[in-house]
Amino acid sequence: MPLHFSEAELTARRDATIAELARRGLDGLLIFRQESMFYLTGYDTFGFCFFQCLYLGADGSLVLLTRAPDLRQARHTSMISDIRVWVDSADSTPEAELRTLLAEYGGEGKRLGLELDAYGLTAAVGRRLEAALAGFAELEDASDLVSRQRLVKSAAEIAYVREAARLGDLALDEAARLCRPGAFEGDILAAMQGAVFAGGGDYPGNEFIIGSGPGALLVRYFTGRRHLETGDQLTLEFAGAYRHYHACLMRTLLTGPADPRSRHMHEAAAEALDACRTALRPGRPIGEVFKAHARVLDAAGYRDHRMNACGYSLGATFAPIWMDWPMFYAGNSVEAAPGMVFFIHIILADSDNHLAMTLGETVLVTAEGNERLSTASLDLVVNS
Repeated sequence: MPLHFSEAELTARRDATIAELARRGLDGLLIFRQESMFYLTGYDTFGFCFFQCLYLGADGSLVLLTRAPDLRQARHTSMISDIRVWVDSADSTPEAELRTLLAEYGGEGKRLGLELDAYGLTAAVGRRLEAALAGFAELEDASDLVSRQRLVKSAAEIAYVREAARLGDLALDEAARLCRPGAFEGDILAAMQGAVFAGGGDYPGNEFIIGSGPGALLVRYFTGRRHLETGDQLTLEFAGAYRHYHACLMRTLLTGPADPRSRHMHEAAAEALDACRTALRPGRPIGEVFKAHARVLDAAGYRDHRMNACGYSLGATFAPIWMDWPMFYAGNSVEAAPGMVFFIHIILADSDNHLAMTLGETVLVTAEGNERLSTASLDLVVNS
């Protein structure tokens, strides 16, 4: 059984969740977020695209309802002993089967927390679930319960994040090596992702972002590949991923000669990144990180070219996105604490002049401030 955490650590996580259930007056939790399942039990799958629910009772009871393809998956990757299977058919009603299962565990008439904010619980499934449990139990949105618990990483988790950061640096090395006039974006992506896989890493929670030419100003993955040209820009946002833990990096690389305006944008981005790191301190609201980002970039003349957020938490996340809660935006009152991991990104997109510049890295909040997890240079890369 390839558990990536000790049984003692997994037990402590579930105990903490049970204590929070008691504090909120809840008798159990209906878990639909794959991140929560992985965090509490080790269960590792992409089967959450179909109906599946992990129930954790306030008494410590634990049962998984899933499909047949995930029966052995759950046995192999988790410590869950009670695994129930609903059968695929034209008239399958797994929501009704969950009600029967909950009755077996004494859930009737109880107050149950529900992870509504979950990719594994679509609006359609949510409606069927609420209909199935109507009059059976009182449901309360508890989407934040495990997510907040996951925010501060343990020593074992931080070790995985550090390995993810090492893999991210190897991917960046490949990009810097290949980013030259005539290079094919597909070859760059293959080398970057290959470095992560060769190092024992995972697929990331979402696609690597790559864009050159006009696409350099975009910060989302899009299909289609091109060859780099002389005087081109290549924007990359990517992650090393290890045991599903992510460490992200962001860069805009240039094929020379470099436009002086690009160099000025990089200088402003580097200053903003440094200001963000200075603002990210334990006990301080993380909204101050965005405030520092905006102050520097606005003063440098880039108010109209910056974003309205400058990063977010990272952890063990599953498709479709590696972003985790919370985010750096104006006024966010969540306080930073030692053990939190954040991706800080500076993004400038000047559409009028067709110029892009990005700079980003992953940091660990410490007792004194924060620590860079990447060893990569922040200097502007210009290859000819």
